[in-house]
Amino acid sequence: MVRIGPHTLYCADAYRLRPQLGFFDAEVMDPPYVIRTAGGGSFRKHRPYLDQIQQEGLDRGFDHKIINPLLCGSVVVFCHNDQLPGVSAYLNGLFHRFALCVWRKLTPMPVANKHYVPELELYFHAWNRGYHPEGSLADLKRVVECRSRALKDYAHPAVKPDEVMNKILRNVSGRTVIDPFMGTGSTGVAAIRAGKIFTGIEHNPKHFQTAIARISAAWEQANR
Repeated sequence: MVRIGPHTLYCADAYRLRPQLGFFDAEVMDPPYVIRTAGGGSFRKHRPYLDQIQQEGLDRGFDHKIINPLLCGSVVVFCHNDQLPGVSAYLNGLFHRFALCVWRKLTPMPVANKHYVPELELYFHAWNRGYHPEGSLADLKRVVECRSRALKDYAHPAVKPDEVMNKILRNVSGRTVIDPFMGTGSTGVAAIRAGKIFTGIEHNPKHFQTAIARISAAWEQANR
């Protein structure tokens, strides 16, 4: 466990630890997708992130039960297109309402793999009464558009851009935020910028160290 000001980071298994940490106003997560990491044709050599996703087991999906409406006022959860039916069915009835939102990539990979060009990433925002989305009309739009982040930035294959995470953290209500799949700490950085108190869980020691560095820098900048 590492404390950075009022923020707390754990290097641990989220499925075991999360139930012990109690209630948070918002839960924001980018859990493992269910995706095909094979193929890619002649463009494969330009997509090293697929190899890393496979090596780190980030292509195997996640256990939906980690989302518990008794432990959070709202939840934001990213998912792959193929996970939409399962995640939607799981959220339906657990929360008061939910919305499907979209990050539209301005620089999508020029591939299709017998599908559609992957220019959209999807996320649900579900909430209970009293934890509805917040923000200006511009913030409450369901679509956010920006470029993807390069793999070289933080040596992680699925880091969300600042523009996406900053918008999401402006949308979630309440002061306390937890991310059980913290990765390199993008949710924590955005939470600090939004004036919220962050708790993160990450099982990969390398990514955990990156998260410590990023969140420490964000905390220092916020207190200058």
